[in-house]
Amino acid sequence: MTRVLLAVWNRWFGEPLRQVEAESLAYRASEAGQRLDVKTIVVVLVAAACLTIQNFAMAPERCTAFFGFFAELLGGADGRERMLDRLQDWSHDQGARLTWAGSCMILTYTVLPILAIKLVFRERLLDYGTGIRGVVKDWPVYLVFALVMAPLVWIFSAERRFQDIYPFYRVTSPEQVDGVFARWEAIYAVQFMALEFFFRGFMVHGLKHRFGAYAVFVMVIPYCMIHYHKPWPEACGSILAGVGLGVVSLVTRSVWPGAALHIFVAFSMDFSSLYRRGYLG
Repeated sequence: MTRVLLAVWNRWFGEPLRQVEAESLAYRASEAGQRLDVKTIVVVLVAAACLTIQNFAMAPERCTAFFGFFAELLGGADGRERMLDRLQDWSHDQGARLTWAGSCMILTYTVLPILAIKLVFRERLLDYGTGIRGVVKDWPVYLVFALVMAPLVWIFSAERRFQDIYPFYRVTSPEQVDGVFARWEAIYAVQFMALEFFFRGFMVHGLKHRFGAYAVFVMVIPYCMIHYHKPWPEACGSILAGVGLGVVSLVTRSVWPGAALHIFVAFSMDFSSLYRRGYLG
């Protein structure tokens, strides 16, 4: 059994991770590696800035000062008043509020990192996990992840603390599982694509030249922190999930397997919760 596990590890993980470590060691031993590592500094600061902006812009009412200022600048006091009224309306409408939050996460996870990659580093997005070449060949790894997570999701979806959170779009009757709910789920899925690009793409691949495979563990620190408002089993599980998805991204050089797994788990939790509450027929 031990030999089988070692063979599996070397086949899908060991050799790719050793290659990442070798490339990092070569960089750190090079002349460029002896100088100030501007790239590492930019990645860390951009990541911190993105998460800070996200924290303070996740709801319409948190942005009244910002949008009110520009509305007044362009339309005077009346323009400011109209903008504040609109933000207030959005903050009390579940669909609009969640659309705002989802859009905020998508933008904060992508815009600044892409600008840093293209304008500061002058590198390709493909080098940050956006490629798909060779991803399908590792399908057994993704299947194992899915098979491990599916029963855990089903078990936890029975607990009140998870039903009180999922789905984020609060449903109180079967009739509310409608087009607005479907729109939120679509935004939710895109948000996970952006999240994977940010954590497993921008951070992991942006730091691997300096930290090698240990870039995964650097990334896990802020990743687990964005789960602090979730139930504690999920917050703790995010540490293991972050490490696993980070390793998969390093091995496949793609964030899309992680995005697919993340979406699978999120949708499974949402629909399991709805099913247990009797809202899915």
